Amino acid sequence: MPLIPQEEIIHFESMIYLPMVLTVLERDRSIFENGSFKLKRPYLELVEGAISHVQKELKETKIHMRERQMKVMRGTGDDTFTEYVFYHGGYEDHRRYLNLRLRNRVEELIRIYLSTAEMKV
Repeated sequence: MPLIPQEEIIHFESMIYLPMVLTVLERDRSIFENGSFKLKRPYLELVEGAISHVQKELKETKIHMRERQMKVMRGTGDDTFTEYVFYHGGYEDHRRYLNLRLRNRVEELIRIYLSTAEMKV
């Protein structure tokens, strides 16, 4: 039986992925703001809607983790893998994530957040 329940792993991984998604979306927003687009507003509204959704979920995740005394720390990394250390209930779990997997998951989450922002616009 794993020391950290699978339901909590989801929150740990959210603390890995959501800041990355937020970073990418904020960079994209600045590109749209400073780019030579004829009509910037539709792009900006879409990206800003996604950013606000990510920020809301990140805030909820942080609250959940604080209430349950959970913490995630970035460990060592190289060109292929990045290690993260999960702390929960006195236990420490070291997990290595393939950098390609991290990138693909961030890309997938960006698609999801942009599509939900599109529905709201």
